[in-house]
This record gives sequence, C-alpha cells and structure tokens, in this order.
Amino acid sequence: MSGYAVAHLDEIGEISDGRCPYRPVRHHFGITSFGINTWTAAASGDRIINEHDEQGENEELYLVTAGRARFELDGERLDAPAGTFVSVSPGVKRTAFAEEAGTTILAVGGTPGRVYQPHGWEVWAPLTPLYRAGNYDEAADRGRALAEAHPEYPELFYNVACCESLAGRTDEALEHLRHAVAANDELRALAQTDSDFDPIRNRPAFKELVGA
Repeated sequence: MSGYAVAHLDEIGEISDGRCPYRPVRHHFGITSFGINTWTAAASGDRIINEHDEQGENEELYLVTAGRARFELDGERLDAPAGTFVSVSPGVKRTAFAEEAGTTILAVGGTPGRVYQPHGWEVWAPLTPLYRAGNYDEAADRGRALAEAHPEYPELFYNVACCESLAGRTDEALEHLRHAVAANDELRALAQTDSDFDPIRNRPAFKELVGA
C-alpha cells in the first residue's frame, strides 16, 4: 500500500438527506480520527450549510474554498469570501448561504474532550427522506444492505432496527438492535428513550436488551 490517497473534489459523489447535498470526504477516504465533508452550492442564494447548533456535540471549523458565502451565526451575518475560516463553538446556531454559484465550504468537526468516533451517518443520509416520509419498510430493507456492507458502523444497524420497529417487524428489530448495542454500548442507553422503539418497548426481550 502507498499510505496515501488522492481525489479531486468532483470525484467524490454528492449525497443528500433531502436538505443540502454534500460530499462525504471522511467516508470516501476512510478517515477515522476526525470528521470532514464539503458542501457546494449549485446556484447563488442556495442554503449551503443546514441550520443547526451542535449543542453538546461538535465544535466545527469551516473554510470557504471557492466562491463567497454568507454565514448566519446566532442571527449575526458574516460575509465570507474564498479563503475565510470560520470557527464555531457547540451551541451556536449556524447556517450559511452561497453568494455565488459554485461556492464550496469545507467543514472539519469533533467533540471537545472526546476521541472522534465515526458513526456512518454519511452512508445512511440518502435514506433519511424515506424515514421522514414514513416509508419504514423500504428504509429498513435498503438500510440493512448498507449495514451489511459497512459493519464498521453499528449505528447503521441501530437505524435499521428503528425502522423495523416502526414497520412492525419486531423480531428483526430486536435482532439488529442486539447487534448494534453489542458493538457500541452507548446505543443501549440511546434506545431506552428513543420513541422509534415505542412499538416494541413493552416486549420482554427489548427490556432485557436495553435494561429498561
């Protein structure tokens, strides 16, 4: 092995969860020590970074690599031409819009005081619209194929279990949830309060599995 890999921005295919399309740089290279992705606007005026605040989670560093962006940080507007770094702490509500077509923003993030752990959300993102639309069976079937192709992400099995629970596929949901929590015990606590598991919450097997 050479120990390095090279890719042009356009060689990393865009994916979307129904909001702002992005390129999964971290997943493309198999990086496991930090999160990094890029967003490129098709037209001037496009929202290029989803509005979110990362409360209790990641601090993020953005770099405008092309074009010109307008950041909104807790309601304050910031003009950001190419070459501008924007560092944002957890809890600050953030979003960004493109002032020019082709504006590209690179984002690097991680949780202060914690070793970075990839969750594979980039892989699951294209299925998010199915989940939001209530198409749980299709999301579960497609998600299962993704999870089996990427067993390094136990969160994928967790998401499949969520969809199966909502679809009434109890035995399958318990099987995939069992796989998920065995690989990442933090998911056990998450399942205790996750409303996606309300349809199976009173099952003895679920209670035994999550300790509820």
